[in-house]
Amino acid sequence: MYRFLLTPRWWGINVFVLLAIPFCVFMGAWQLSRFEARVEDHRNAGEQAAENKQEAARPLAELLPVDKATVGRQVTAHGRYDKQLLVPDRELDGRRGFYVMTLLRTDDGQALPVVRGWLPGDAARAEAPAAPTGEVTVTGALQASEVPGENGVPSQGGLPSGQTGAISAASLVNLVSYDVYDAWVTLAKADSGMKPVPVAAANDTGLDLKAFQNLGYTGEWFVFAGFVVFMWFRLLRREVEFARDAELGLVPEDAGGEGGEGGETVVAGRGRAHAAEPHHDTAPHHDTAPHIDTAAHIDTAAHSDTASRP
Repeated sequence: MYRFLLTPRWWGINVFVLLAIPFCVFMGAWQLSRFEARVEDHRNAGEQAAENKQEAARPLAELLPVDKATVGRQVTAHGRYDKQLLVPDRELDGRRGFYVMTLLRTDDGQALPVVRGWLPGDAARAEAPAAPTGEVTVTGALQASEVPGENGVPSQGGLPSGQTGAISAASLVNLVSYDVYDAWVTLAKADSGMKPVPVAAANDTGLDLKAFQNLGYTGEWFVFAGFVVFMWFRLLRREVEFARDAELGLVPEDAGGEGGEGGETVVAGRGRAHAAEPHHDTAPHHDTAPHIDTAAHIDTAAHSDTASRP
């Protein structure tokens, strides 16, 4: 009954199943490991942020470029405040407001974006406090350049003059005539009248949309593996039932190409169906034979009777 498993069609099905199931399980395990890694990074980032608050500030040049190891570290920089910009649509403690960001021209001529604090309300109607004049030394947490659409940074364009959507060298280089560091600093103590902006975790270390996408993909791959197993058993059961029906001669004439044995099961069933056909076809011949004999007998009798008359 299970000989159909040796047909070329079922060889192909079995090979596909044997390859698909391990592949789906592997991909599901890989996505799960990605989610667990993000959870671990998120936990480590929180612990690192607590440690960074206790350490002494270091010169900016010693911690550049910004990476997962240096983000959130305390840095110090010296220079003069220059152009000031507002960063709209930023939330703090459940309230919507904006960052007050001022470029600090350092001794080497480059500018360091410094977020001096956060204010509630609409950036378009607000009047932010002016930056201190003269030489200043700032101390705060080092942050990586923002990417619009990631880590809570809104994607927006067409902002009015004096505003920027993201704090990054790419977005600021067209607004000023000097080079900008590919990093920024949030002050540990905000200027008067503003709230300090908390340190953000490094990119790809938070429980953001990407992390939960990995978790969702994990479930999808395991579901795919289960679906392959389900479909294989379903096809197997169908073939077994078809083969059993064929052995009992229950396969209909119009079964066509149904069945999994490449047509062999159907042919076997038809052979049994046709084998019974001569019995039904010859029945009428038995019925007509007596009719022919009777007619001949009557005709002979009539002829004999006529010949015997004078």
